[in-house]
Amino acid sequence: QLQLVESGGGLVQAGGSLRLSCAASGRVANIYYMGWYRQAPGLERELVARLSIDGNTDYADAVRGRFAISRNNARNRWYLQMNSLEPEDTAVYYCNAVSSLRDHWGQGTQVTVSS
Repeated sequence: QLQLVESGGGLVQAGGSLRLSCAASGRVANIYYMGWYRQAPGLERELVARLSIDGNTDYADAVRGRFAISRNNARNRWYLQMNSLEPEDTAVYYCNAVSSLRDHWGQGTQVTVSS
């Protein structure tokens, strides 16, 4: 199976930056999508950014140009660089991997942006 662990969340002022990391262990060789989702209170979980194994990226309109997803060569760690953070970015951020036709999730990390 696959285990995902996020790190790097925290409290930051508007305009600041944070970098989230996701560490994957287990059957990482079958991962073909790596991504980040977020869920704010009272709202549904939404896609933030996604990266395929062939390098294609997909971003939510709200974060395009401010956030960047990347990964290491071993495909067992990926990152979300978040710049120009806004209070609307406050949410729990979840690491996601698609492997063997299944979604796998981390436990989530809180990102809070103060105004």
